[in-house]
Amino acid sequence: MTVLRKIGTSDLEVFPLNLGGNVFGWSADEPTSFAVLDAYAAAGGNFVDTADSYSMWVPGNQGGESEVIIGNWLAARGNRDSVVVATKVSNHPQYRGLAPANIRAAAEASLRRLRTDRIDLYYTHFDDPSVPVEDIITALDGLVKEGKVRQIAASNITPERLEASLRFSEREGLARYVALQPHYNLVSRETYEGPLQTLAERHGLGVLPYFSLASGFLTGKHRPGGAVDSARASRVAGYVGTPRGERVLAELVRVAAAHRAEPATVALAWLAAQPTVVGPIASARTLQQLPALLAFPGLTLTGDEIAALTAASA
Repeated sequence: MTVLRKIGTSDLEVFPLNLGGNVFGWSADEPTSFAVLDAYAAAGGNFVDTADSYSMWVPGNQGGESEVIIGNWLAARGNRDSVVVATKVSNHPQYRGLAPANIRAAAEASLRRLRTDRIDLYYTHFDDPSVPVEDIITALDGLVKEGKVRQIAASNITPERLEASLRFSEREGLARYVALQPHYNLVSRETYEGPLQTLAERHGLGVLPYFSLASGFLTGKHRPGGAVDSARASRVAGYVGTPRGERVLAELVRVAAAHRAEPATVALAWLAAQPTVVGPIASARTLQQLPALLAFPGLTLTGDEIAALTAASA
């Protein structure tokens, strides 16, 4: 049985794979999403990540489609109390930014779509520098005091604004960020390592990286001259054929072969072994993609393997 991990200083205990809900209502319809969620829960998974803006980029969508599907699944399965639900505010077309009134309205809308009375982990999706951190934290603290949010977190924020937010929370005794969701993977280390990582370590934040598989590049399916049926192919193109990308893939394939594992499993295991990381976020648009993701908590890389992957990704 996979051991649950605590998110930072919070009371939230979660499965090491944070299942990404960005595909729900986009490349996975509701029946497929239900099947993926069922299989994830059956494997012991209890941590689902979404945002109020998912999947507004799909023609005809308005944002919130992923939350609706997750809410429908929770209601159908009657398992709300056993699932840690994370969602985000600031990027829904109707609820842009982090003005206090907007945070409250967006949270109420998310609660309705999720068909629940509380959000377990509520992120500021994209920071809004036009709003003082004091106003943002105070608004989030109000939701926590009302029981509508259990814990708060940040994503896509500068070290300076994150530090200021944490200091204000501590000084005033208000709700405090317990987690950080940065862009972080084997071919994008500079997006987290450095000042953000130092802050996370100093303040005991639990880190839950997004784009953990570099939009699918680290599965090893995307190679020069090849075509892959993927809704994220345009994002992956920036890695394909690059010296760094090729070095990382070669090392992933080598380590994966030694463990009879998939490259994606190894990429997630490397990420999970990094300081401060509680669990990578990864999504599956089909049932067939899920086993490689679920396998990483059971894969222990050697120190030499971690070092080799780290060197290849430099």
